[in-house]
Amino acid sequence: MPGKSITRQQVKLYMSYRKNHSQVKSAAKAGISERSARRIEIGEHQAQQQQPRQYRTRKDPFNGLFEKHLVPLLKDNPALQPITLLDVLADKAPEQFDHSHLRTLQRRVKRWRAKEGPEQEVMFLQRHIPGNMGISDYTWMNKLNITLNGNEFKHKLYHYRLVYSGWTYVQVTLGGESFESLSSGLQNAFWRSGGVPMTHRTDSLSAAFKNHSEETLLTERYAKLCKHYGVNATRNNKGIAHENGAIESAHGHLKRKIDQQLMLRGSRDFNHLADYETFINLIVAKINRQCKTRFEEEKPHLHVLPSRRTNDFSELHVKVNSSSTITVKRVLYTVPSRLVGTALLIHIYDDRLALFYGHELTLTLPRLYAQGSTRTRCIDYRHVIHSLAKKPNAFRNSLLRDDLIPHGDFTLIWEQLTQNVLSDSDCKYMVDLLVLADNYACEQALGRYVLSALEQDKQVSIKQCRELFGPDTIEVPWLVSQQHSLTSYDCLIGGVHG
Repeated sequence: MPGKSITRQQVKLYMSYRKNHSQVKSAAKAGISERSARRIEIGEHQAQQQQPRQYRTRKDPFNGLFEKHLVPLLKDNPALQPITLLDVLADKAPEQFDHSHLRTLQRRVKRWRAKEGPEQEVMFLQRHIPGNMGISDYTWMNKLNITLNGNEFKHKLYHYRLVYSGWTYVQVTLGGESFESLSSGLQNAFWRSGGVPMTHRTDSLSAAFKNHSEETLLTERYAKLCKHYGVNATRNNKGIAHENGAIESAHGHLKRKIDQQLMLRGSRDFNHLADYETFINLIVAKINRQCKTRFEEEKPHLHVLPSRRTNDFSELHVKVNSSSTITVKRVLYTVPSRLVGTALLIHIYDDRLALFYGHELTLTLPRLYAQGSTRTRCIDYRHVIHSLAKKPNAFRNSLLRDDLIPHGDFTLIWEQLTQNVLSDSDCKYMVDLLVLADNYACEQALGRYVLSALEQDKQVSIKQCRELFGPDTIEVPWLVSQQHSLTSYDCLIGGVHG
């Protein structure tokens, strides 16, 4: 129309019609002249630029109260949230403000912070160099509700990652962030990747750093570990988690992948710890396949591994007491009674204890962890049952009685035997059952057999159990041998007269 400017919308409309219609028809449909259409096509037409308005379209609901009361508060405490400031307004002007004003206040605060607020922290993206850094951290897995054989399994994952390529190693950690788990996981990661990065970064792990000092001081064992592999130890600033972003964000990705695979699996329960570790390793293998190209680029830049591993355990000297037990880190363990009175050297790993008598490995025990300031026990009846069989009445009031009874059927058997009164015969019966279970390696079958009989108000005798679960009688064949003549020795010494 003459005298009216052509808008951007008309130009867009014209160009859309022009795809399928002539210039004249497209111009008519868009409401512009043919001359204007020609100018648009040759690029001479400038669409009208809409000027931003300088006025309000609605009345300010705060009517100057924001500038008067809230801006001074924000200048003194920029972290104040709009919901808190709305309460301030409600106190200053009763019955004028309610929750319906919150969104408007949020926009106003956001605009003030952008125009007049304090300076914010800036993240500086880093250029990662091949072979320069490996990074370690631990992450809790409790929220994924993993169970082992139906029992809750609280644990952490040790997570190592090469920053440049993203190559990953993950290890299940049964205890806390101890030196044993750090040393084991880090060394496994180095040897699995085939090399050592220039630096290794962690957060302020107590197993690696002396956090009570203002200086960056390594613990003696961690310093020796780093020296053995020729790696420089670094840590992020205390409380600044994003400085470990290369591993912190990877934690989230890893746990989401594990959670998704658990959903596909249809169950979060595993029969054994080894099954769960295999499950985790398969997921990590998929992650490493995705970064294979960059890892191949990084491998030549990794330092050469030393000729051997170093210790990933701590040592403890103990003496086996008369109860055939030892105490390691607030956990009571039984050992075979033949070791009573002997001094042992214990290598404490993250998942096991290796017991040495002299320089010989004598026994390996699974490692348990005491929670908090409590104590716990790791009792194996096989270690002491034959000594207990010589004095079965000691079982009655033994401090270890409930721990000596295996969980499952044997616990139910003991409850059946003692539901009315605890007698010496019940103690002897239980001890004899445990002796049979150890002698004939039939704990599960024996427990099921005896419990089934008790549930039918029958008690099978020890003789019946021995006949059923004991070894079959072995008939030793009668061997007939013929003694050779003693004179045949003469040929060995050169005849009768030598």
